[in-house]
Amino acid sequence: MQRVLRADFTHRFTSPLKNVSFMAAKSENSSSWITFAPAIFVMLWSTGFIGSKYGIPFAEPFTLTFVRMVVVVTILATVSLAMRAPWPASLPAAAHIAIAGLLVHATYLSGVLYAITLKLPLGFVAMIAGLQPVLTAVLAQLLLNERLNVKQWLGMSLGLAGVILVIVSKYSLGAANWGALGIAGVALTGITLGTLYQKRFCANMDLRTGGVIQYSATGVVVLALALMFETMRIDWTPQFMFSILWLAVVLSIGAIGLLYVMIRRGAASKVASLFFLTPSVTALMAFILFGESIAWLGIGGLMLTAVGVALVMRAAK
Repeated sequence: MQRVLRADFTHRFTSPLKNVSFMAAKSENSSSWITFAPAIFVMLWSTGFIGSKYGIPFAEPFTLTFVRMVVVVTILATVSLAMRAPWPASLPAAAHIAIAGLLVHATYLSGVLYAITLKLPLGFVAMIAGLQPVLTAVLAQLLLNERLNVKQWLGMSLGLAGVILVIVSKYSLGAANWGALGIAGVALTGITLGTLYQKRFCANMDLRTGGVIQYSATGVVVLALALMFETMRIDWTPQFMFSILWLAVVLSIGAIGLLYVMIRRGAASKVASLFFLTPSVTALMAFILFGESIAWLGIGGLMLTAVGVALVMRAAK
């Protein structure tokens, strides 16, 4: 009898410990994975400008975005149904998800593509996107009560200075299309407000079903814009189809998924600081793929932005 009681006591005492060990290991693996998420996100996000440049010659911007949305929704809807992913519990919750999607996707993606169509150089497009961290930090302080310390603001300043160096090393402001810059500014406002809205109202949405809602809403809007302002003619070349698949799978599913996971786990302004790196990484990719020149001043800007982002990320820990 004593042996039975001792065995029962041992089982009851040690079983929870085994569960704790398993949960700790699972948490540790999750933490290890998320450690690399910022670097992966920057690399994937930076290819968006390159992918857009590959696709723009074969379709107008709203038409291209609509085709991209069709591909993304088809993939995510199939995955959601196959995995029986949970849908929003209420209509207001679904509406919040749709609004965040319209800001992040419809406004930002269409704005960037339209700016490129208006011959805005990739460097300027990336510069506008690179300004997002500062705008996000200011608005997050006002709307989400997120506070940055002195080191983080120093990092923001260094990141912004690095972005300016990268752009100055490649282009003069006199060469800019100011109308196209205004469109890019609208894109910047959209993704900034969308990031904050996602953090405030949609942080816990399921990425699969939430993605279906967001990209469906975006698809409806860009289809309407395409019908009103474009011919919707598409030249179905292998280059265009590769561009669509890359933008849909790598950017809309991969990069945006990582962005939402990081927003869920950290402060919006901290996550937004990663956008400082996109102009430099985009400039490097443009140099490799399109032969666009990159000066030592641009390399210095890359190093400065890296230091700035490191300060923001480390000071937040």
